[in-house]
Amino acid sequence: MHILITGGTGLIGRQLCKALLAAGHELTVLSRKPASVPDKCGTGVHAIASFGEWHPSQTFDAVINLAGEPIADARWTDQRKRLLWVSRVKLTQDLVRHIASAEHKPKVLLSGSAVGYYGHRSDVALDEASKAGNNFAARLCEAWEDAAQGAEQVGVRVCLLRTGLVLSNNGGLLGHMLLPFKLGLGTRLGGGKQWMSWVHIDDYVGSVLRLLHDTQASGPYNMTAPQPATNAEFTATLAKVLHRPALFVAPAPLLKLAMGERACLLLEGQQVLPGKISAAGYRFQFANLFDALSHLLRK
Repeated sequence: MHILITGGTGLIGRQLCKALLAAGHELTVLSRKPASVPDKCGTGVHAIASFGEWHPSQTFDAVINLAGEPIADARWTDQRKRLLWVSRVKLTQDLVRHIASAEHKPKVLLSGSAVGYYGHRSDVALDEASKAGNNFAARLCEAWEDAAQGAEQVGVRVCLLRTGLVLSNNGGLLGHMLLPFKLGLGTRLGGGKQWMSWVHIDDYVGSVLRLLHDTQASGPYNMTAPQPATNAEFTATLAKVLHRPALFVAPAPLLKLAMGERACLLLEGQQVLPGKISAAGYRFQFANLFDALSHLLRK
């Protein structure tokens, strides 16, 4: 297949490109820095700088939409919120318009979302049928998904990737956590009871490949491992794998003062379960957090 990928130079996109190339697919990546695409995504990967380079006569068999500015990297000012909205919702709307105008439409659109869709739900176990939350992150995800579902109106199969915390040894969450934990400065966040719905990068990619080829798959999918952990459990497990203590606590008021509204990403959580992908027969390589972290940190 010839596959168009937005966000292909990111943490998930790079690993996904590697797997798709190994499977023999032809890839085109949308990037603001197209010259960097071959180095980041693989030799032979095509690059475009804008959707304007997608001519209606050009055929893509599938589209994978992973683009979006990092949500946790800066305080949520009004300007930052607009940037987050544009990079997800507006970009997806533009993508769907180009899909609709294509002479040969892709068979499937796999479009990013996040477990933030569910908002803060305490200890409630959440599956794909659970309702959306009402904070900024939830509203952003809901609008992002609505934009992607517009492709269904032109006969394209749509899967929504409600992504959890992706664990990789190439950056992301672990990239931020490893140094302080290795130095024995591992820290629990607030009360530590908030849920962290995580997934090993290999299982994320494996799930995407399953959804790409399963013609019966559509709608939202929770892209998380089947055994979410609380922050206290995650902290203790990472410390155990690294053979280091984790004795510190970051008080919730201090995090709220330092981070503002986005502190909810650290202090609130969701216990999200991958009901649909499991029911479809996907078997997780890493269902257990200790095994996932041990595998990644041995590399």
